[in-house]
Amino acid sequence: MAGNLTFGIIKPDAVSAGNAGHIIQRITDSGFRIRALKLLQITLKQAESFYAVHRERPFFPGLTEFMSSGPCVVMALEKEAAVKGWRDLMGATDPAKADDGTLRKEFGGSLSENAVHGSDSDENAATEISYFFSQIEMI
Repeated sequence: MAGNLTFGIIKPDAVSAGNAGHIIQRITDSGFRIRALKLLQITLKQAESFYAVHRERPFFPGLTEFMSSGPCVVMALEKEAAVKGWRDLMGATDPAKADDGTLRKEFGGSLSENAVHGSDSDENAATEISYFFSQIEMI
């Protein structure tokens, strides 16, 4: 199944704006199968652990505070070439530079509050999925 799974988050900005359902619809309309999904609010400590790879970056404190600021939706998604497909659907990190038709262009408000997160490699997808989902939760 390598290459067919990826991980995504509908971030607190998109959830609080009422866009989670619209984003999930776009995901399924794009041919993804949702293998696992949860609505949760992560703590600051959990956000710091999840984004530990960015700990030394200047944006780390703001990112972790934002990601723990409200509920988000975490998802395991399945599709052929899932990582690339999800990244293409998300669009560029900066919504102002994202292509029309992408989730970040439509739902993102800024570089730091850009509606969705996605894994950048098959390896990170496996790590990120296992951070939030046990094997029994994967359908």
